[in-house]
Amino acid sequence: MMMKLDLAHVMRLRLVIARFGEMDVARWWNTKGMLARTGATVLQRGFPRTFPFAQARVVFAVAKSRCQDLFDSPNCITLWNLPSEVEERFDEEWYRWLEQSEEWEAFFKRLGETRIDDLLTLLEQTDLLSAKHRETVLGLGLSVEARAFALPDIGDLNDDAVSLLAASFSRGDIGKLAIPYARLGTNE
Repeated sequence: MMMKLDLAHVMRLRLVIARFGEMDVARWWNTKGMLARTGATVLQRGFPRTFPFAQARVVFAVAKSRCQDLFDSPNCITLWNLPSEVEERFDEEWYRWLEQSEEWEAFFKRLGETRIDDLLTLLEQTDLLSAKHRETVLGLGLSVEARAFALPDIGDLNDDAVSLLAASFSRGDIGKLAIPYARLGTNE
């Protein structure tokens, strides 16, 4: 399966969702301010140049684990569980990003200082959400009790599909994580 993904775009989306899901914002996973000033204070001394990436690793691991605890289905993808070839490429890029950490400084700083209670607004302010994605996400139906929900056919796995996976986290509520997913490998 050929996938055209900008992995830096995936990284920015994961950063925004990871930050939004922390205990001091949406209360979806058990980190509090790790991608904000608190995490920087804790990790900056041990990782003076790359501490933002150390912060991200911590929250990414917690968010992925929390989402897998609630929803772990074969042939499905989530923002935290993309196909293995994508995850491998993402890990390879991670090392390049570490070497060029100064290119990420502004994004990490902006994310850490942002105080927004609306995920879609946060995604818009970080230039990660189009008007089309907003419209699609707001049109999604979701039962009040849903802990995971399938997105309509997203077609190929590309930047738009991953953006929709990320933006659809907004269908959850404070303290009530709802994990958007898409099916792969079906011919239905």
